[in-house]
Amino acid sequence: MRRRLTWEVWLVLAVTVGQSALYSVLQLTRRLLSPVPLGSQQAQVNPSRDAQAVWDVVYQVLSVFFALALVALVVYLLWEPGSNVLRRIGLDFTRFGGDLGRGILLAAVIGLPGLALYAAGRALGITVQVQASPLDAAWWTVPLLVLSALRAGLTEEVIFIAYLFDRLRRLGWGWWPIILTSAALRGAYHAYQGFGAIVGNIAMGVVFGWCYRRWGRVMPLVVAHVVIDVIAFIGYPLAVALWPDLFGPVPAPTPSPTLTPTPEA
Repeated sequence: MRRRLTWEVWLVLAVTVGQSALYSVLQLTRRLLSPVPLGSQQAQVNPSRDAQAVWDVVYQVLSVFFALALVALVVYLLWEPGSNVLRRIGLDFTRFGGDLGRGILLAAVIGLPGLALYAAGRALGITVQVQASPLDAAWWTVPLLVLSALRAGLTEEVIFIAYLFDRLRRLGWGWWPIILTSAALRGAYHAYQGFGAIVGNIAMGVVFGWCYRRWGRVMPLVVAHVVIDVIAFIGYPLAVALWPDLFGPVPAPTPSPTLTPTPEA
């Protein structure tokens, strides 16, 4: 049983967040080897997938669908006969009022320091300029960005937290090794954005892991993650207008190595 669980964890990571984390670290390595300084490079979180609007929408929706299919697969692996897996990991709506309140509070606790950390990373030149959403918005842009935020929240919190905590606990790991391992993997997942994002997401992972250990519910974490991303994605054009040096596109085209589509959150 132990060997089977170990193989399962490695296989799940290989086709989900672990794969993205590896590519993200490799992308950061290529950025550091580039003659262009890290602070002069940029990363797009929600890039267009096709020049034609209708096909871009189709590909964006399909991308969300297949990402959520992987989340469903992980939930299926957690399923046990005679029990409600969604209730067991706290991804149901039985306590949604409390989950919503906790999620919004977490979003404030994580989001505001995260923004300050991004600004500090940009000032120090250790964080790339992150373009969170397209500046040429159309009527379908906001719904797609909300879907992207939902995809990111479910993918990261269900896999990094609910799944890994369950499986590593069954493998005999202690709570803090699980929390720190999950947080480190989350930091690697966002490494393509630079060192500020790594530090910020590790801190977020520790806080989220501690909260999950205390509450036993992943829904508040999903709510917090979605709220943070929705504000970041939809508020990006406003942020560019108010602080163009911090959030605006890099003025001149620069080499930005891309190995695979980067994690979208």
